[in-house]
Amino acid sequence: MRIGFDAKRLFCNFSGLGNYSRAMLKNLNQFYPENEYHLYTTKVKKHLETDFFIDNIDFHTHISESTFKAYWRSYGIINNLKKDKIDIFHGLSHEIPFNIQKSGIKSVVTIHDLIFKRYPDTYAAFDRKMYDLKFRYSCKNADRIIAISESTKRDIIKYYGISESKIDVVYQSCNPLFYKKSPIEKPAIVLKKYNIPEQYLLSVGSVIKRKNLEIIIEAYHKLGDNFKIPLVIVGRGKQYKAHIQEKIKSYGLEDKMIWVDFLDDNLHLQVVYQNALAMIYPSIYEGFGLPIVESLLSNTPVIAANTSSLPEAGGNDTLYFDPLDSNALVEQILKIVNDMDLRERMIENGYQYALHKFTAKKITDEIMAIYKRVYNS
Repeated sequence: MRIGFDAKRLFCNFSGLGNYSRAMLKNLNQFYPENEYHLYTTKVKKHLETDFFIDNIDFHTHISESTFKAYWRSYGIINNLKKDKIDIFHGLSHEIPFNIQKSGIKSVVTIHDLIFKRYPDTYAAFDRKMYDLKFRYSCKNADRIIAISESTKRDIIKYYGISESKIDVVYQSCNPLFYKKSPIEKPAIVLKKYNIPEQYLLSVGSVIKRKNLEIIIEAYHKLGDNFKIPLVIVGRGKQYKAHIQEKIKSYGLEDKMIWVDFLDDNLHLQVVYQNALAMIYPSIYEGFGLPIVESLLSNTPVIAANTSSLPEAGGNDTLYFDPLDSNALVEQILKIVNDMDLRERMIENGYQYALHKFTAKKITDEIMAIYKRVYNS
């Protein structure tokens, strides 16, 4: 098969949507090298994460020469797909080109979440309208829809009235390195680089309101001065980060918060996961919650909110709490810090859960089965 992909996020986004795209294409190339993979993008950013794809003979990268990039992604790309005799086009991040159903090219779209429908106040009105237009069109017109969790599948059915039979749930796989032992022999050197101490709790994710970092700060305030284990916060933010920093200051918690805006590469992120006492993921809503799986594969137990898709990502051996209840979070933190037997069980069972449920081969086989079903339909 000749399979085309909207690769804008693959080449230009270095968080959730970009990670999803890169992991999927690496896995497809590894497990199904007999197909042709065509990557369509408006531009390419050279980065440690994109080096694998740039000038790689296993991938056919097509960069738009159009002056009107947004128009090309939504309409003009159809001409390129026809010229390259693409059998299936996969929109990796919510979108497929308009009128693709009239081109004779079959299509698959991945829907990650419908946060803008669930929490409209967190998006500008124009953005909500554009997202709704594109997402609705994609769901109505793609041959198959991939939802990255049962939670997202329920939202697609609820908000767009799509038949359950048209939607396949295929979970997100991690960067391949998380399935292997870290090659870094001296993790203490990495931790020292970022001023991270030997013992710490961890928070990973964008510092935005929906990610709910504030509830961890409130829990730390309630834990009091006798609780000495600092929190390492890995993630970038702007307005909400400033709000959080003000709250930290008002509680006098500056010495217990270690900010790491970004890490040099995923190998360093793996080290930071592996050496944490636990990772706390208090998000109000997620399409999937990849940091939970990354943490479990790193042999680090997880405390997570009991909302949306997070129980799917964390399984039965993650500790859950109401993300609006800081007292409940305090209780779970004390459990995991004070009960080493519990922590060891969580590490072992959580690792096995993530390794078997989110293994790259299993997920890639499920994706390929969808392509074959669409191709033969």
